[in-house]
Amino acid sequence: MTSSIDQAWTLAKERFAQLGIDAEAAIKQLDTLPVSIHCWQGDDVAGFENPEGSLTGGIQATGNYPGKARNAQQLRADLELAISMIPGPNRLNLHAIYLESDKPVARNEIEPKHFTGWVDWAKKNKLGLDFNPSCFSHPMSADGFTLSHANPEIRQFWIEHCQASRRVSASFGRALGTPSVMNIWVPDGMKDITVDRLAPRQRLMSALDEVISEKFDITEHIDAVESKLFGIGSESYTVGSNEFYLGYAASRGTALCLDAGHFHPTEVISDKISAAMLYVPRLLLHVSRPVRWDSDHVVLLDDETQAIASEIVRHDLFNRVHIGLDFFDASINRIAAWVIGTRNMKKALLKALLEPTDLLKKLEAEGDYTARLALLEEQKSLPWQAVWDMYCQRHDVPVGGQWLDTVRHYETSVLAKR
Repeated sequence: MTSSIDQAWTLAKERFAQLGIDAEAAIKQLDTLPVSIHCWQGDDVAGFENPEGSLTGGIQATGNYPGKARNAQQLRADLELAISMIPGPNRLNLHAIYLESDKPVARNEIEPKHFTGWVDWAKKNKLGLDFNPSCFSHPMSADGFTLSHANPEIRQFWIEHCQASRRVSASFGRALGTPSVMNIWVPDGMKDITVDRLAPRQRLMSALDEVISEKFDITEHIDAVESKLFGIGSESYTVGSNEFYLGYAASRGTALCLDAGHFHPTEVISDKISAAMLYVPRLLLHVSRPVRWDSDHVVLLDDETQAIASEIVRHDLFNRVHIGLDFFDASINRIAAWVIGTRNMKKALLKALLEPTDLLKKLEAEGDYTARLALLEEQKSLPWQAVWDMYCQRHDVPVGGQWLDTVRHYETSVLAKR
């Protein structure tokens, strides 16, 4: 018996075909676009190095929703549930503070062996792994400086941490057969008026050069650097500004990370993608939702998320752009946050794949802006949801909001007992 999903899918295919769009091809393309899910949504960026420690570095996770993960086993169980409700390929993005060890490990002494549990789990769940050094929430970052610190001993500690992190990242790539993207972000900056803005940036540039001096095959490891406009405690001056990292990535051939919350309130990263791609070999995207500031709210299927996805698709950047998520909301169910945000990112990618891009570009080249606008608006009401439902059905994940019942059951049977 044909289901309503199958019927809607058949009609949707016909509708899109009228515009020259192959809905089946769009689904197949979506199956080649993994989204890297960030582990830190599951425990409010606490990690396992010192879970009861305070979160520093201009970062905040607000709210106290019950049931957050307290150890790696709980976090992996929560992630497994979330991933079971997200269709298509995914990756997992780890921070260094999510290591597993029976005894304390200094951050500049982390090794691949401290992450074997994650690698084994990734193999079991057919996931790639990405990585990040954790240059925050540590006594040696207490004054707001790490890789640009004026004290050479403190600076060297963070250089060694990032170097060790790259070796961990490369080990992921070797073990899993897919390159690990390692993103370097540091909180360095000052709260008030800054006189010498040049010296910290000189130190940061030199430190980063030392960090990336060891060579790894791009099939195992990819370096990325990430800017930020400001953070709590660094409101007046951020060493790693957009201009600094754009220049660094372009001159050193690293990937550039664009975070949706790291710019002025009226700036969007979707417009930066095509500009940055002229100068850097790869982009890493941290898709998030800023509200007032870099508050990292759960990703919505809003105009900016759609614009980000459309830029990737319209310019055929599938092999040069790595899509990651970065939000941490402790005011709602953390598993639901993962599911909502990741499904929305994938919905945006599917909608972009179902756009009549060639026709729109043709109209634009011919100067027919009237038809361009009309078609852009008309396509918003095309039956993309029917294609999404079929995509979910083929991946055997809940269609529509059915997944919420599973999360609610898990909340009462598992999370409430933590």
